[in-house]
Amino acid sequence: MRLLIEHIGKIVGIQPVGKRRLCGAEMDRLETLDDAWLLCDGERIAAFGPASQPVPVADRVVDACGGMLFPSFCDSHTHLVYAGSREQEFVDKIHGLSYEEIARRGGGILNSADRLHETSEEELYRQAMERVREIAAMGTGCVEIKSGYGLSTADELKMLRVIRRIRGTAPLAVRATFLGAHAVARAYRGRQEEYVELICREMLPAVAAEGLAEFVDVFCDEGFFTVEQTARILREGAKYGLVPKIHANELAVSGGVQVGVEHDARSVDHLERMGGAEIEALRGTRTMPTLLPGAAFFLGMSYPPARAMIDAGLGVALASDYNPGSSPSGNMRMVCSLASIRMRMTPAEAFNAATLNGAYALGLEEDYGSITLGKIANFFLTKPMPSFEFFTYAYSTPLIARVFLRGEEFVA
Repeated sequence: MRLLIEHIGKIVGIQPVGKRRLCGAEMDRLETLDDAWLLCDGERIAAFGPASQPVPVADRVVDACGGMLFPSFCDSHTHLVYAGSREQEFVDKIHGLSYEEIARRGGGILNSADRLHETSEEELYRQAMERVREIAAMGTGCVEIKSGYGLSTADELKMLRVIRRIRGTAPLAVRATFLGAHAVARAYRGRQEEYVELICREMLPAVAAEGLAEFVDVFCDEGFFTVEQTARILREGAKYGLVPKIHANELAVSGGVQVGVEHDARSVDHLERMGGAEIEALRGTRTMPTLLPGAAFFLGMSYPPARAMIDAGLGVALASDYNPGSSPSGNMRMVCSLASIRMRMTPAEAFNAATLNGAYALGLEEDYGSITLGKIANFFLTKPMPSFEFFTYAYSTPLIARVFLRGEEFVA
């Protein structure tokens, strides 16, 4: 079916064929087209142009009513398969407990692991699909989902099977990450090396045998996994074709950035504790630094030094870190606003980080992340706005009018 979107006030986020990511000063460039139309042929973008050109014939015509057309967000770091919620820890934080203190008391990741163990695969899927529909309605068209609340072979596989089911039923593009090294399982407290052995000798082969993940991730940080343990897990994952992604430098300067670069990680994520050595380690590499301002906001932590990274010529991606403990939101528009308000990224830089660079962090940049001929037709229409910048500036105003995924309208 051919779908025509006409009377578009402005198409935002146009990129030429073959553009894979944006770095340094080019992150602040945003290609747009005023007074335009866009044609989808099946699930792909077939053509677009100014209203002054002849408008193609289509099977269905949608009137954008002067609103803007944006490529869908690409959220490259989430944990949205989980059981229940953790609002009591939210109250604990208000009373002054830190993230680390809550974890030491048995909360945090271990709390979610306990709940997930008691929850059926069917119920996990039901809860997760509510969140998937939520983020799709807010403009996200690609999402990475991690395991990591299982912390046993059976429960990690249960999570990954739920993610596989989401991929088969949701209209979003979904990528799965095995994160058995999210924390040390409660049963292995004081025996961390044995738990790493379990990941390498039992979990990874089981994940690979069912083809359940594209990526392998490790929480390489103070109080979690060491650089040496991280390197071992990444090496084992590579034997099964799993591409590294790293949780790094959230709590301390951990060496996570360097070990990620050494193993050609697709992305290193968090980076709240980031210095010149880490920036230099990333320069000239294929690894995408991915920033999660929603977590810094919710935990009251310092924000990653986005400005220093971009000014040094790096590209950065933005992601939501949607999870029950440190970022219970998948609102990528709010993530962009936080990036501008707290990290001094321009609206254009933030938007590019949340779209094309997010797609790159997922390995999906050839098909997603921009308005480009031949790419998958994932986009959303807004109500009429005075400018592109208004979308980030008026961060709570309901501006998204209609969402299209794979060339079809999405209704939550």
